[in-house]
Amino acid sequence: MGLNIATPVLYTLAGIFGLLAIATMITFGLALSHWDTDYSELKSRIKSWWVMVTIFSLAILLKYPVSIIFFMFLSFIALREYLSLIPTRFSDRRVLLWTYLAIVIQYFWIYIGWYGMFLLFIPIYMFLLLPVRMLLNGETEGFLNAIGTLHWGLMLNVYTISHLSYLIMLPLSGNPIAGGTGLLVYLLVLTEINDIAQYIFGKMFGRHKIIPKVSPNKTIEGLLGGVLTTTGLAIALAPWLTPFDLIHSACLGLLLSLTGFIGDVNISALKRDLGVKDSGTILPGHGGILDRIDSLTYTAPLFFHFTVYFYYQGQLL
Repeated sequence: MGLNIATPVLYTLAGIFGLLAIATMITFGLALSHWDTDYSELKSRIKSWWVMVTIFSLAILLKYPVSIIFFMFLSFIALREYLSLIPTRFSDRRVLLWTYLAIVIQYFWIYIGWYGMFLLFIPIYMFLLLPVRMLLNGETEGFLNAIGTLHWGLMLNVYTISHLSYLIMLPLSGNPIAGGTGLLVYLLVLTEINDIAQYIFGKMFGRHKIIPKVSPNKTIEGLLGGVLTTTGLAIALAPWLTPFDLIHSACLGLLLSLTGFIGDVNISALKRDLGVKDSGTILPGHGGILDRIDSLTYTAPLFFHFTVYFYYQGQLL
């Protein structure tokens, strides 16, 4: 464990804190000049961003293995929120222990750098083993719903998010500029900026709704604004944090903006089906952890495998 972080990563983190400071001052100024308007939700959102960015920065600055523990804990909270929303059978309480244990095992493969098992453990081995443990209960009523809930929960909250952690473990040879940490910061910045840009453009110019039955506030204008902003930023940051050329960075900007949108509305559909507004209350102004990482459930694995295919072929097997 050490603090040997590439300079571009440190500057990027400093820039993020600078933007948060500016946003804080703007919010404070708005509250003073428009005393009759309630800015409490905006203040809560910015305070939560301060906490999230600070904790994330410490996790990656301290690096391996602290960063792995951080993402493992993130997956644990997300899965717990998910399972708290969806009713589970009393007979499956011991199966749930297996499900939570899978989090530790999945991140253990990352810790020891076993790439093959990292890829296969949840989608193959847990897919096969969980039904076996559930069958031992002898309860068949609601079996399909119960096993589907656990399988999808593991894929959504653990498997996809664990790709963030493995980015840090990627060899420096694939990205001499900033290493795996640079790739991780690049992905997170683009995913979160995409969310923010879609929200802002949607509020300012949104007229045409995309899927009103799933997410009434999502508009075509917001999506296009996010695509343009994210693609432009992807191209601008690529030489600073990644090995990506112009074509690859542009493709990634387009890929992350579109799939980030899909990840967002995917969780929106889940919450609408369950009749809840947020997955939790741990992040004031944002909701729960699952509300905050919804876009990453799509962007993280797609970004990871795009990067490995073009820049790490033959280096991880």
